[in-house]
Amino acid sequence: MAPRIPPLDPADLDDDTRELVTKTLASPDGEVLNIFRTMAHHPWVLKRFLALGTQLLVRGEVGARERELLILRTGWNTQSEYEWGQHVAIGRAVGLTDVELARIKAGPDADGWTAVDAALLRAADELHVGSTITGDTWSELKNAYPDEKSLIEVVAVVGYYHLVAFFLNSTGVEREAGVAGLDSP
Repeated sequence: MAPRIPPLDPADLDDDTRELVTKTLASPDGEVLNIFRTMAHHPWVLKRFLALGTQLLVRGEVGARERELLILRTGWNTQSEYEWGQHVAIGRAVGLTDVELARIKAGPDADGWTAVDAALLRAADELHVGSTITGDTWSELKNAYPDEKSLIEVVAVVGYYHLVAFFLNSTGVEREAGVAGLDSP
């Protein structure tokens, strides 16, 4: 499917947006990712979108591996090719194995998850389907994360990455060359 909103050429970005995306949002080859070039059509939204996203990715209370479990399950639940593909690479970088990546698709009841991993995946599923975490899952998470910051962050990560998926899926942002899709791993 062709993008509904094509990504801006980096030369067409205003100076502030160009500075923002080139300093912090470039791919490993130095190119600005399609998601940000597309969202750059609305610089105000892009700037605020990145403020929260950067905090969740860089300064979060929940560990990077656990955060990626939440994001990848959300990407799978929303069938977001772009979100899934980008975060498969990030997940691998923070220690997720190909076996775990494949198991994320099967969900929290698949064999091999720790109790905490299963609770995180279940929380992502419950938020996706019912817009709340059930009492049993909340109790499991509270045992693993006794501080309120981490519990809030679990909800915020899933909510934020729903927003990301809604944007990606609705605008038709295309994956960069070599980025995995939902069929990977």
